[in-house]
Amino acid sequence: MADDTVVVWDEALLTYDMGDHPLDPVRVELTMALARELGVLDRPGVRLVKPEPADDALLTRVHDPAYLDAVRAAPRDPLFAGFGLGTSDNPVFDGMHEASALIAGATVAAAEAVWRGDARRAVNVAGGLHHAMPARAAGFCVYNDPAVAIARLLDLGAQRIAYVDVDVHHGDGVQEIFYRDPRVLTISLHETPLALFPGTGFPDETGGPGAEGTAVNVPLPPGVGDAGWQRAFHAVVPSVLRAYRPQVLVTQCGADGHRKDPLADLHLSVDGQRATYRTLRALADELCDGRWIATGGGGYALVEVVPRAWTHLLAIATGEPVDPATLTPPGWRDLAARRRPGHEVPLRMTDDVDPSYQPWQPSGEPNAVDRAVAATRKAVFPLLGLDPHDPRD
Repeated sequence: MADDTVVVWDEALLTYDMGDHPLDPVRVELTMALARELGVLDRPGVRLVKPEPADDALLTRVHDPAYLDAVRAAPRDPLFAGFGLGTSDNPVFDGMHEASALIAGATVAAAEAVWRGDARRAVNVAGGLHHAMPARAAGFCVYNDPAVAIARLLDLGAQRIAYVDVDVHHGDGVQEIFYRDPRVLTISLHETPLALFPGTGFPDETGGPGAEGTAVNVPLPPGVGDAGWQRAFHAVVPSVLRAYRPQVLVTQCGADGHRKDPLADLHLSVDGQRATYRTLRALADELCDGRWIATGGGGYALVEVVPRAWTHLLAIATGEPVDPATLTPPGWRDLAARRRPGHEVPLRMTDDVDPSYQPWQPSGEPNAVDRAVAATRKAVFPLLGLDPHDPRD
């Protein structure tokens, strides 16, 4: 296997544009510009690959043909309604099918490169549209590119795929699509569904008949910061992945758990997000011979957070992490100020937060985070042959 990293990129990915909407493609544009100015995309072994749109054969591995017809037809019909389209969350826009199919094709290209051994890791920061359902748009997502890519990996012969979702919202679409398939493990850490869209992702959602233990959910209370989030992540994710022994790791790396994100209530920092990406790469190296496919996802602090978080993701996927103390380049600051006047433009790649944490222990008076961890471990660990009370598991 080549020890290279594929970054799937084309400016056409920015055409997934819902207009005056939180999911603004400027966040992807500024990410790629920041990564380029910091030299991340020019590292040895980094290959930029131009994607092709996913065709109907690929998309219908996940989505109903009637839904594809609706996505194509909606921009031509001003009175169109149905399939979750035409709502404030999922407004109809010109070229919607083409833009959505291109994002799906980009994540499929990343998956194919890794599975075929052309690269050890691959990234599509424009992807991660994890809420789309087989016959319905939801949560800003038209086609579910992580699920389409996972289906493609299954078709190529993968037997154990792990999907880890660290977006602030539950990865409901990917979970739903593979809920009864034991070949796909889905893990999601997210703000509690009692407080946040989409209202799913409770600990007792553990997989359908024949796939018990292959859905893992860690719902966290509002206000959790880096220490609590890292504590929960490390109390669940490594043990579950080691028990499942995946051949390839797919991750959705939404940046909307950040304390400045306007759509949610977790209090993570860019430093904490960077630490999570480092752990995900280490787990891929330990368990999957390095095979790691990473996507973006949510993230609505368009200038302040997303470009820095995902540049850290790109750096970790392509080689050495960027030093948190690194200054953002003046040229990038100028671009960000021009593209989004009035937004705070960060001067450094850090929030000056130490993301260290105390490992979970099953003793003592539990706080809200520990109660969430205990509920998840109790629900799913026995199904995987793990002891929910043993911190070594």
